[in-house]
Amino acid sequence: MFRSRCPSRRARIWGIYILILYTTPLSCLANFSQAKELIYKIKEGLPKGTFIGAIGVDLNLDFTVEPPFLFSLTQKKVSEQYVNINNTTGELYTSSAEIDRETLCPYSSEEQGCFLSLDVFVLPQQYFQLVKVKLLIEDLNDNRPKFPTDEIRMFVPENTPVNARFAVELSAVDPDLGIYGVQTYWLVNDFGVFTLDVEENDGGELTPFLIVTDFLDRETQDEYVTDIIAEDGGTPPLLGAATLKIAITDVNDNCPKFTEPQINVTLHGNSSKGAHLAHLHAFDPDLGANAQISYAYSERVPRDTRSLFHLDKITGRIKLARKIDSFTSTFYKLTVLANGPGCIPAVATVIVYLIKVVAGPPAVMPRYIAPEKDGVVTLKESEPAFSPIAFFTIKNMDKSQRLDCYLEGSGPFRLVPYQQLENEYLLETTNTLDYEMTSEYELIVVANNTQGLVIKAFLKVQVLDENDNAPVFQQSLVEISIEENNSPNTFLTQLQASDPDSESRGEVIYILGGDTPGIFVVDRLTGVLTVATSLDREEKEKYRFIVRAVDQGTPRRESVATVVVTVLDRNDNSPRFINKDFTFFVPENFPGYGEIGVLSVTDADTGRNGWVALSILNGSDIFMIDTGRGALRAKIPLDREQQGTYQLWIEAADGGEPALSSVTMVTVLLLDVNDNPPIVLFPQSNQSYMLVLPSTTPGTSIAEVYAVDKDTGMNAVIAYSIIKRKGGEPGSFAIDPQTGNITLKRELSNRGLYSLLVKVSDHGQPEPLYSMVMVNFFVNETVSNESYIQSLLTRDVDIEVEEKPWYIGIQPQTDHPIIMQKLSIRAS
Repeated sequence: MFRSRCPSRRARIWGIYILILYTTPLSCLANFSQAKELIYKIKEGLPKGTFIGAIGVDLNLDFTVEPPFLFSLTQKKVSEQYVNINNTTGELYTSSAEIDRETLCPYSSEEQGCFLSLDVFVLPQQYFQLVKVKLLIEDLNDNRPKFPTDEIRMFVPENTPVNARFAVELSAVDPDLGIYGVQTYWLVNDFGVFTLDVEENDGGELTPFLIVTDFLDRETQDEYVTDIIAEDGGTPPLLGAATLKIAITDVNDNCPKFTEPQINVTLHGNSSKGAHLAHLHAFDPDLGANAQISYAYSERVPRDTRSLFHLDKITGRIKLARKIDSFTSTFYKLTVLANGPGCIPAVATVIVYLIKVVAGPPAVMPRYIAPEKDGVVTLKESEPAFSPIAFFTIKNMDKSQRLDCYLEGSGPFRLVPYQQLENEYLLETTNTLDYEMTSEYELIVVANNTQGLVIKAFLKVQVLDENDNAPVFQQSLVEISIEENNSPNTFLTQLQASDPDSESRGEVIYILGGDTPGIFVVDRLTGVLTVATSLDREEKEKYRFIVRAVDQGTPRRESVATVVVTVLDRNDNSPRFINKDFTFFVPENFPGYGEIGVLSVTDADTGRNGWVALSILNGSDIFMIDTGRGALRAKIPLDREQQGTYQLWIEAADGGEPALSSVTMVTVLLLDVNDNPPIVLFPQSNQSYMLVLPSTTPGTSIAEVYAVDKDTGMNAVIAYSIIKRKGGEPGSFAIDPQTGNITLKRELSNRGLYSLLVKVSDHGQPEPLYSMVMVNFFVNETVSNESYIQSLLTRDVDIEVEEKPWYIGIQPQTDHPIIMQKLSIRAS
């Protein structure tokens, strides 16, 4: 037995009802042996967080107990998808996924209802019980009726009686239930001849019926187009629509009628066989087989009369079937019937009045030279000018009357007397025929005399088409521009050639010339030209090939068009230096703004994309670069002794949008120039001296001249030589030309001051640089009087030449005088 509880405030807002399966409140500490069941009723489509019900409250649980109650949903997937539960209060809420009754219960009826079942555990273990919760999902009017197709076609015969009913089988479907389902149907426009009725079957399904309310006539209107509307019972109602096309089918409700019920014809007694007499025409407004008409003579027409006048049962044309005898009768009455399916025949009368002639009126008798059938002559358009077509002979002429014979109609034709024959005329062409200009001509050969009698012969000339035209391109030179790096199968153009010939002779296909690169593809039928691959302007800038347009005639004719594809440049190439890096060797003291070297850079692009500008990323305060030639220059003279190597980063940027660039490293190495003489570091001055003991044995190193040179290489290789001396025997001292080490070669017999003038020279080219230094030795046991020694150093002295002029790379020299020369020098 279900009992209803009063809904909470939130439940009342959303229209939620709770049904509980027990009637007696239970204690919190009771031992529940049976599962409890709660039923909540909610609407579909509720938003997230909508309150559904409070399980703990509805179970009358005591929430003051310890430990407190815990509530848990056992079906996690259902919990996450549709509902959430408060673990401490047992309150149920809708989750993020809105509940759609039609999705959850697609096949449930209104009587069965749509339920979502949940299992809830009440914990901890000492309070455990299983609560069965069912959510009854109530339907909303959230679906509009929908027809299975957007267009419904019905066929109604035009003789349908009033109030006849036709079921609209493709009725609408609405997944909503009950009153929210389809309730009625109506037409937007009934045209005054239709209405809709709705019938309900035993299963409750509604079927609309189209009812005819007035008489229909296909010949007046053969189709009615309106919209059929399906409406449900919601507030407001939702509608569904489909186009309803009602086709009125034909029935044989009309019979043939002659346009002219009586025709009078005059016939000369000498008329030739096949002469045209009359053309009867009957009309039936029905369709198809219902409108088929056949012509026949009435049984009242005598048999011999029927044999004299031929009636075409399909076209209604009447011709003279044989030569007529004008002496037997003066007129004929022909009764013609027009028969239609299920109809009483329509009747027309043709009265032929016969004019009797003794010799007969003039007659134009054709004799055809060109192929002819039923009065239609066919000529090839390749026939030359003055091709004969037919002879025309004028018969039964009264020689007392003057005869005129001439041609009526337009075209390259003429009718001329044939040679000297009387009443013989030749029809011939005056120019070549052209099917593409005119394919058919209608000519009339007219003969009349002075009495006003006119005889005419009708002739039709059909020109037979030949493959005499080659396809013609709209443009013989097709110039196409396309940017490089295009995507494969890019459309280039659609080639168009026309051929005025008929049938297959005018059908054109397109073929690429044999020299065409394989990357180009043309559609044989449409002439669409595409390029299959991506093009690279730097690889090839221009493609030139031909396209043939070939017709399907025999023999085939063709024409060609030249296609020139120009690949436009895109800035897809960075500037490229000829070398990965550059090294320039420049002598120091190179003049300012002199050209150090040229950086060669290329860019495979063209135009602005290939314009390259050079700039120095570092060292621009010392160096500059000519952006046109790429010439690197120094703004100031460079001194290797200050800095011997410069490393510059040079950027090359093109003029594209966006610009592309590359960077190279330039190393400038300064070559040494012999611009620095050696600098003597020891002895420190010409006035310094060294004490040498008289007991010093020969071979002893007694001093060393030490010098440096700021230059490098051979410009910094120093050689030492003694070029002058004072005191001692020649050869008393020797100097090592490479180290500057001075060695005593002989014993010094005299005490006192000895002086050597040492030349310190580099190996520079073209002229070595040198310095001079005075090396002084004071030979004594001790230095007892320095002032005396200083006076000797400052006194003018005579220095003798010790050796020949200095030269490079010799063994340590000994005292053997070559040149003896007196020099007077002042010690500095």
